[in-house]
Amino acid sequence: MKAGIVGATGYGGLELIRLLSDHPEVESLTLYSTSDAGKSFENLYSHMNTVITQKLEEINPESMQERLDIVFLATPPGVSRELTPKLAGRGLKVIDLSGDLRLTDPQQYTEWYKQEAASEEVLERAVYGLSEWNQKKIKEADIIANPGCYPTASLLGLGPIIQERLAIPETVVIDAKSGVSGAGKNPNPLTHFGHAQENFQIYKVNQHKHIPEIEQQLKTWNDEMSTVTFSTHLVPMTRGIMATIYLKLSEPQTTEQLLQLYENYYSMHPFVRVRQEGQFPCTKHVYASNYCDIGLTIDSRTNRVTIVSVIDNLMKGAASQAVQNMNLQFGIEETAGLQGLPLYP
Repeated sequence: MKAGIVGATGYGGLELIRLLSDHPEVESLTLYSTSDAGKSFENLYSHMNTVITQKLEEINPESMQERLDIVFLATPPGVSRELTPKLAGRGLKVIDLSGDLRLTDPQQYTEWYKQEAASEEVLERAVYGLSEWNQKKIKEADIIANPGCYPTASLLGLGPIIQERLAIPETVVIDAKSGVSGAGKNPNPLTHFGHAQENFQIYKVNQHKHIPEIEQQLKTWNDEMSTVTFSTHLVPMTRGIMATIYLKLSEPQTTEQLLQLYENYYSMHPFVRVRQEGQFPCTKHVYASNYCDIGLTIDSRTNRVTIVSVIDNLMKGAASQAVQNMNLQFGIEETAGLQGLPLYP
């Protein structure tokens, strides 16, 4: 398989390079960049010295269609909507990590992303790539909208309980925290070391662009779902996401029953690990891996469930889930190239 990465110099692109360079089915990897075309990759990232020696190439859709089997778009929002219709087709598959293709309603995209949406034709072709929940469509798709990092943690944590209609819809609250790499490579005042270090900050209160993505999928599982409260916080660490989710039950359940429900849903999915009763994951448990670890409990006093879902935002929240989707698209073993264990400590 011949793969290409557009936006190879960003954090998501770097993780894709690391994963695809060791993937057993990837025979060649071509790197593309608009701003750094013609530059040697190892000169930009010296930790790749002698490993990735090629130069970054200019984006040429016609040439890419002839040379590649799949292209990953690890680009800022607004780029994929223009590139995808020029790339997809003639056998070339596209996986977009940017968010341009996740929302099926163009008006909703414009409202939350503050820019023009992709064409309705492209949006209709794009399949939402939440790997564990949409495998049949992913296997048939030529365009994948890779989920966002916060939505991946939140939706994997909520999926079984929403599907079974065990939650009172209006009670869902998602309290999420992320490391600074979630903001991307380019520095900003929020992620500046002097501000972020020894600090804990909420941001984009009631305005985060992942809100409609989460709500869209929840309504796909249960049409009675409405809006959710979703808050995001920046913590002084490089990578990792913890989504702590609260909701009230529509009918009595025990913690043991809910854990069994989650075990049943995820028993055939090797990258989701459900903790035993009384155990809860932390971000170090999934660091640099494709795992999502989930723990939960019920407070009998309040009839409220607490779900804790953790992922690595650059991996399961971006690059490794994209590779997982590639594996599904091409009929490869789902775990191919993704068997790396979490780094600890």
